[in-house]
Order: sequence, then structure tokens, then C-alpha cells
Amino acid sequence: MRLGLTSAAGLLGAALLLGPPGALALDLSQPEIKKFIAEVVQRDHLKRAWVAKVLGAAEIKPSIVEAMSKPAEHVRPWFEYRRVFITERRIHDGREFMSAHRAELEAAAADTGVPAAIIAAIVGVETSYGRILGSYRVVDALATLSFAYPPRAAYFRGELEQYLLLVREAKFDPLKAIGSYAGAMGACQFMPRSYREFAVDGNHDGRIDLWNSWPDIIASVAHYFVVHGWRPGQPIAASAELWYPDIEDLPSGRIELTSRVDALRAKGLLFESTLPADAPAVFIALRDVDRPAYRIGFHNFWVITRYNHSSMYALAVAELAAAIALPDEHDAPAAGKPAAPVPVRSLDPDAELPHHGAASAHGGAP
Repeated sequence: MRLGLTSAAGLLGAALLLGPPGALALDLSQPEIKKFIAEVVQRDHLKRAWVAKVLGAAEIKPSIVEAMSKPAEHVRPWFEYRRVFITERRIHDGREFMSAHRAELEAAAADTGVPAAIIAAIVGVETSYGRILGSYRVVDALATLSFAYPPRAAYFRGELEQYLLLVREAKFDPLKAIGSYAGAMGACQFMPRSYREFAVDGNHDGRIDLWNSWPDIIASVAHYFVVHGWRPGQPIAASAELWYPDIEDLPSGRIELTSRVDALRAKGLLFESTLPADAPAVFIALRDVDRPAYRIGFHNFWVITRYNHSSMYALAVAELAAAIALPDEHDAPAAGKPAAPVPVRSLDPDAELPHHGAASAHGGAP
């Protein structure tokens, strides 16, 4: 793959030497980029001049490749990962968010069976309830990962193509949209393909805006889970203990539901569940502060991992949802302070949301 240097690695190395201010523009004359442009123009009936203009304005950002190479799910143990997302501040803000958006959350829960607290927790984990939407232009993130990150270039070229289609359909400026280092967008951090396939018009105004419309954001998260098979009223995960060690053939980290409730219990795992013995389940081993920690994930756990393919992500969402669904006992929680562990449990989509006197500070546009 050539981009004006001998390889993508060479281009990235040059950009690193230049430092962040020296980000490199794409060279549209290079074979891989010319091929991409020709393919999307033919396949999607896009105007060649427009595609060239958009990509010609994109920049290769070394910091994007660095961030992609070190995601928190892969470099942090569970106890450190949890400290980032399960804090008293994030729980407090989650309860305020649920109060401020009670009508939209209750409507989405009633329509889909996805608990309001789960929807809120997704937005809380992804963007701190819309406060942190990312700092990269989406076009820069997708272009960088498409042409200067060989391990996943094919995937991100697909997302770059989807982004061009989304821009044409939604009619927004492709050079102004801001998102994450991976190109995820809006308060719920949808990738372009997910935006096109799963986002919905929650307020029925004829357009879908995942940056500014909370009805759209909330309805889109709920719809995403429905499409991926959310089962209302079923549990997400359970804490587990060993009563004798027989877990050698239960590889942790495999997210797919490769076992059953009865098989895991037969392996010496103790956990509470009202699911039938043949219900699918997955064993999860984690590293806590001073000892191993074990969880059992059920079908809805697997559904959460369709949003982000990480066991720790799914557990963080489940635990945050369980915490913000509890009554608010802290009027002024300390920002960043780790919260006490909350049992991962089933959430009742029909449960009444906690009430608060004041609206959330982030209750309007994210």
C-alpha cells in the first residue's frame, strides 16, 4: 500500500517525526486511494469530483493510530477499567440524565423492552451523557485508519464509504463532523454503517441527528439493541464464585455464548440465575485488585457486546445501569471517585425512574 512513501508505515513514521501539527494530507494520486475512489464512485454513484474534494481535505493523524493501537479494553485490567466508568460522578450524572429525559427514555423502553437505565448507561459510558463527543474530524479518523493502519484497513475503508453515503443522505458537511479516534459519531458513538442502518428518527422531524437530538439518540440506542436481539426482562450477567477449580477448558475472553448455565455450574461455578439450565452463557475471568473475579454472561450480555466487542465494556454498562437505577443517596458525589461495587442484576424495564428536582445540566443538545 503506497501513499507517497514506500508504505503506510513509512508515511506514519514521517508524520510522527513532524509531530501533531504536521499531519499529512492524503495523496490522491496513489494507487490505493485512486482505487478506492473509483470503486465508491462506480458502486454508489457518487460524483468523483466531490469524493476527491472530501478525501483531499482529509489528514493522516498519527495520534489516531496510536489510540487505536492501545484501546482501554486491551491494556487495562478490570479493576482499572471499572474505575474509569463506574464513578460516583458518572452515577450521579446518570440519574440526572434519566430525570431530564424521562419521557424519551420511558417511551423507548415501552416501545422496545430495553430498560431506560441500559440506554442511559450506554450514553454514559460512551460520551459521559453527551459531554465528550470526540476531538477528531470523522473524515480524518476514517481516512487515517483506512490508509495508514494496515491491520484493519479493509474495515475502515468500508466505514469511510458508509460515511460518504451518510453525508449524501443526511446532507451535513463532511469536513465538520467531529467524533472519536475511530470515527464514531454523536452522543451514542455510532460508526457510519451503524448510523445508516440502526439510527432512527425519535422525534419524527424528518431527520436523524445523533449529535443534537436526544429523542433520536435515545431511540437509536434502543433500536440497536432490539435489532441485535435484546430479550426484555432477562438478566445480563451474574457474579460467580468457584467451589472447586475445574475451569481449565473454559477460555475467558471468548465473547460468544459457547456454553450453557448447567454446564458452567457443573464446572464448579456458583452463581444466581432464574434462567433455564439450557440457557446460553459465557464464562468471564477478570483481574480484580488482589484476586481473580468471575462473571457469567447471558444472552443480553452478548447483545451489549454487539455495541462494543469487549467483555469489560459490557460489564461496565451493566453495572452503571444497575447503579443509576438505584435511589440517589448522594447529593454531591466527588468527581472521579470510584463507586462501590454494584451487583450486576436484571433490570426491570417497567421500573419507575428515579425522580429529581432539577433538570440535568446536559439535558439539551449534547
